Amino acid sequence: MVRIIPMASTIGPSLSSFKFASASPRLFSFSLSSSSCIIPSRRLSLLHLGSAVPQSHFFGLRAAKLLRREGNGMGVAAAGNAAQASTTATQENVLEWVKKDKRRMLHVVYRVGDLDRTIKFYTECLGMKLLRKRDIPEERYTNAFLGYGPEDSHFVIELTYNYGVDKYDIGTGFGHFGIAVEDVAKTVELVKAKGGKVTREPGPVKGGSTVIAFVEDPDGYKFELLERGPTPEPLCQVMLRVGDLDHSINFYEKAFGLELLRKRDNPEYKYTIAMMGYGPEDKNVVLELTYNYGVTEYDKGNAYAQIAIGTDDVYKTAEAIKLSGGKITREPGPLPGINTKITACLDPDGWKTCLSPLQESLKNSLEQNN
Repeated sequence: MVRIIPMASTIGPSLSSFKFASASPRLFSFSLSSSSCIIPSRRLSLLHLGSAVPQSHFFGLRAAKLLRREGNGMGVAAAGNAAQASTTATQENVLEWVKKDKRRMLHVVYRVGDLDRTIKFYTECLGMKLLRKRDIPEERYTNAFLGYGPEDSHFVIELTYNYGVDKYDIGTGFGHFGIAVEDVAKTVELVKAKGGKVTREPGPVKGGSTVIAFVEDPDGYKFELLERGPTPEPLCQVMLRVGDLDHSINFYEKAFGLELLRKRDNPEYKYTIAMMGYGPEDKNVVLELTYNYGVTEYDKGNAYAQIAIGTDDVYKTAEAIKLSGGKITREPGPLPGINTKITACLDPDGWKTCLSPLQESLKNSLEQNN
């Protein structure tokens, strides 16, 4: 910022007010103070110089300096604007990269009270396969991975059993998982025969024609059975409730690159849903976000854990999450003891998502399985 000092027309700089500074990059400096002390030899030099350089020229020099200062200020401002523009461009590049990143939903993680009992229900009643199981005694927990195909090509379930914990609170925020089956009624009969709990008998969905039913597993997790033809991804939905649907849609689009596949409002039943995924619903798993009119907060309990998504770069992913308003709960980097890099975050409603490079995650899974 340039500070201009007003000067009265009746006051002019005397020769004694000029100081010669040969060692300074600025040739001259001057002061309006009458107490300036100049040694005689320097005064003689100034007298000689003053006879050769008009007084108006010194004012010209000052004006030039002021202009240079103003120009420097403008340069700094321009540099600041350029830096801001560069930052904005970088942010836009990161968010644009998310859309091009090769992503896929890998698995959903939740806790159960009796691992063998749950595995039995999923394999015998829901037709899943036990893909692998691993015990971590030093950390007192066991994992089991189940699904309808290999982990490198299918969305799977990761069950977690913590030693000595036989019950969890599912809360009110988690909704259900969706499974596509060719015959809902037949599947429901099988569930009943195995002692499973049916909470909604087969029939058309409200306001539509798709035949559905709801069943519960031994821990109280709900599964929606949807009647469809053959599909490459039978484990097809994870439903979570959110307090601001548009805000959540915006976050999942920008932070995770999910596409809004469809949105449906049901004013008669006072709720709205949004289906988001990395491809068509009939061939890919989707995240179903549900907004119930007037409800902005939910109890998440301690049973449901997170969804895992594969990404090419956890570091760029973390940047995108921050730019989208998400909260990073684990900074990007390798897990202790293994090479798999991960990052984890919370969405606007507090739902957790973990992201890791797809190939590293699968390699680690295979190594642990061997």
